[in-house]
Amino acid sequence: MNIATQGRIYSLLFAAITLLFTGCQGKKTDDDSNVGKDSLAADSAVKKLPRPVSEPLVTHIYTADPSAHVFNGRIYIYPSHDIESNTPQDDEGGHFDMKDYHVLSMDSVGGKVTDHGVALDIKDVPWAGRQMWAPDAAYKNGKYYLYFPAKDKKDVFHIGVATSSSPTGPFKAEPNYIKGSYSIDPAVFTDTDGKSYMYFGGIWGGQLQRWTNGNYDSAGSKTDLQKDSLPAIGPRVALMSSDMLSFASPVREIKILDPEGKPLLGGDHDRRFFEAAWMHKYNGKYYFSYSTGDTHYIAYATGSSPYGPFTYQGVILNPVVGWTNHHSIVEINGRWYLFYHDSVFSKDKTHLRTVKVTELKYRPDGSIETLDAYYK
Repeated sequence: MNIATQGRIYSLLFAAITLLFTGCQGKKTDDDSNVGKDSLAADSAVKKLPRPVSEPLVTHIYTADPSAHVFNGRIYIYPSHDIESNTPQDDEGGHFDMKDYHVLSMDSVGGKVTDHGVALDIKDVPWAGRQMWAPDAAYKNGKYYLYFPAKDKKDVFHIGVATSSSPTGPFKAEPNYIKGSYSIDPAVFTDTDGKSYMYFGGIWGGQLQRWTNGNYDSAGSKTDLQKDSLPAIGPRVALMSSDMLSFASPVREIKILDPEGKPLLGGDHDRRFFEAAWMHKYNGKYYFSYSTGDTHYIAYATGSSPYGPFTYQGVILNPVVGWTNHHSIVEINGRWYLFYHDSVFSKDKTHLRTVKVTELKYRPDGSIETLDAYYK
């Protein structure tokens, strides 16, 4: 039995177990103007699932993969926009067929959430073919930058960039993707010295395993399963140029080590990198967090350099309802928060997710307390 099959069985078992718990209802969003065929309204009477510790930020559209930032004292969330496209499901994520991005914002966690509408549409990205997956955003040089992955006309993932004078867009895409970029899940981190770095990559459907030699191998493996006894495929990092539109250094592979200093192996599915890179800094230490994919953890590793290596430390968030998880971590008014998604309100449909937020807490030694998305 391959890991993809195991993952699907895991999700089905998890969903079956959660039928024993009490279901819950979603809160009403402040913007019901966009209720349409992808609305949660039809799914409000959900099957019995575990009671979540956090409610969706919005329920009039499906949102996932939240990248949260504080700009000018306001919280902005840059999620992907899930839709029902009726694309057949496959192990490479073909059913995640997103076509645009919305921007959400709020004054404070738990406050009124505003959906600012479409910030960028795939039809306005000259090089893109399909599948606009998890984005991120940054501010520099008096501009806002939206970074996003999409498949080009040959079905190869690259990372594009679009700019705006407003954090809510609309964003205007550059005519081509960032030279040297590939795979998915861009996350841009600006250090205290002003230097910015992009972290990216995702195996399996994210195609990272097809770039092991620096060039795309169209006949390469669809998964990472062939080399379980070798060091796991690592995420990538590149220094950003001063204008934030290109890479200023060659792309590097990041090493994630176990506590003994040995590289995590490809077969270590509970700890190895799968997708959803995120970087933040706490008390002078670099925290690299990510999704383990088919085992459904949000894990983290720490290091003394933005380039790594990073040493595995533990789990931030236990598995959620749905197959994927993707997160961001941000400090807001002196407190830290974890933004994430799950599939409770779409009745565990893996490609129809909703974004949530919960407080993140550190122990005195700097380690992060493991969170559960549901009450026990």
